[in-house]
Amino acid sequence: MIRTQVYLPEIFYQEVKIEAKKENKATAQVIRELLEEGLNIKRQKNNIGKALLTLTSIKAKGPKDLSTKIDKYLYE
Repeated sequence: MIRTQVYLPEIFYQEVKIEAKKENKATAQVIRELLEEGLNIKRQKNNIGKALLTLTSIKAKGPKDLSTKIDKYLYE
């Protein structure tokens, strides 16, 4: 592990301290777990975004007049 120093707003610090006490964990452990959760959520969002971009890059083939002649293509 790499040691680092971070400045937290007072309210964050108090919430982390309370959570650490409730879970009987070190404050640093609670901060690491919260950071990991946050990063995992961000990664999931990035993966979803990449999947959507992939879908948009797939070019659908079909008639160029589909929007104007939809009934013809559906019912004939």
